[in-house]
Amino acid sequence: MTHIVFANGRWLWGLLLIPVFVAYYVWKQKEANPSLTFSAVQGFFLSYRLSWRYYLRHVPFALRMLALVLIIVVIARPQSTDTSKNIVTEGIDIMITLDISSSMLAKDFSPDRLAAAKNVASEFIAGRPNDRIGLVVFSSESFTQCPLTTDHKVLLNLFQGVKSGMIEDGTAIGQGLATAVNRLKDSKAISRVIILLTDGVNNAGSISPMMAAEIAKTYGIRVYTIGVGTMGEAPYPVQTPFGIQYQRMPVEIDEPLLREMAALTGGKYFRATNNKKLKEIYQEIDKMEKTKIEMHETYKYEEKYVLFGLIAFLLLIAEWILKNTLLRTIP
Repeated sequence: MTHIVFANGRWLWGLLLIPVFVAYYVWKQKEANPSLTFSAVQGFFLSYRLSWRYYLRHVPFALRMLALVLIIVVIARPQSTDTSKNIVTEGIDIMITLDISSSMLAKDFSPDRLAAAKNVASEFIAGRPNDRIGLVVFSSESFTQCPLTTDHKVLLNLFQGVKSGMIEDGTAIGQGLATAVNRLKDSKAISRVIILLTDGVNNAGSISPMMAAEIAKTYGIRVYTIGVGTMGEAPYPVQTPFGIQYQRMPVEIDEPLLREMAALTGGKYFRATNNKKLKEIYQEIDKMEKTKIEMHETYKYEEKYVLFGLIAFLLLIAEWILKNTLLRTIP
């Protein structure tokens, strides 16, 4: 990026003298042109014609003032500055692992748990432009919805396409975590993180949650676990002959398991009981897992006063020529 700076910028205050000189010049002009009294003015003005020298008499002063302005600018030393930035990023690779079982449609969140989780996670993604982020979804099985990427527009589009029913119903927490670990294990990032969000108890999958956590620990991957659900009962969707009906049922989250998984890997467990709490949890994770950015700026200066000085010199020469030729006055 290139812009103009002044090495001796304080000299620009000298420009305030220009109005003073102009005012003094106007006052002197009035003093130098006293009025005359005539008994009859009609014949005088009909016979008197102003010459072209009269109209040009202020040009030398104007040239001198312009030259003075440019001389002040020259003293202030204008410079063009070319700034280049070298950014070094120690990125963080993050896999968001999202439970999409049917219980995630419970209405204790607005509009439901899954939609709230998607909205808050999308804000989290948008706030981390320097990190690679991916998405794993799980129910009775798990799969990678989006591999690690810095193209967050693509990730957010895929995120919005996530819905319950994409996989057979169930809650395979260990399977979901293992899939996320598999995506991160070969990463060269300075920090690797999994954010696992679920609202239930592990009841499917061929890998136990603790085994998956042990694998994550082996690869140095931190796991943050989030239990989603209000305390007590919540309206869950239930299939009936009349379609989906919502019935109040007890909220069951295996908090001891989620807490142990997080502690084993150096992460942390959170409980989200409403939309606001879920947003606060993501904000806290965002603060704990900050990308380190080092920025080095290089400045290149190029002097620009020469042109201003040359123009000022030419203006002074023009003033001198006019005063001693075309506009010369004889005492």
